[in-house]
Amino acid sequence: MVNRFIGALWHRLRGPLQWRVMWLAHATFMVGVTGVVRDDEGRVLLLHHRLWRKDTPWGLPTGYARRGETFEQTVVREVKEETDLDVTPGPLVRLTSGYRLRAEAAYEARLSGGTLRLDPREILDAGWYAPDQLPEGLIASHRELILGVTAEQGTAVTRAGRRA
Repeated sequence: MVNRFIGALWHRLRGPLQWRVMWLAHATFMVGVTGVVRDDEGRVLLLHHRLWRKDTPWGLPTGYARRGETFEQTVVREVKEETDLDVTPGPLVRLTSGYRLRAEAAYEARLSGGTLRLDPREILDAGWYAPDQLPEGLIASHRELILGVTAEQGTAVTRAGRRA
């Protein structure tokens, strides 16, 4: 009887009110998006992040998706904001969750233009690195992601639960 009542009530709510109830009842996540950006020589773009831990300041371009933005658009925007480079997003290579309030998606991306100009508020240095010559201080999860993607010379979707 209670289930019937709840079902009838749910059907009467409709539209925006149903979405509001669902939003309040379920976990809400921020989505971090990472780009494995490669140039025509297969080198990977790495950034020395100003705000990251001192022992692991190097990593891939990364940032949070904005409301209404696709994850591919986030990759393009974050790379542009941090480096002024233009990229073309490729396939999804990793999707993880299990963090408190965050899910993470990583995409391959190809350099398509622009001139490297760093945003000094976020980025101290940048460089193009061959996968077998990655710098010290690179965050371990990004090293793993780079090696997985480049080993396949394409997409390498990794199992869930591992950090990107």
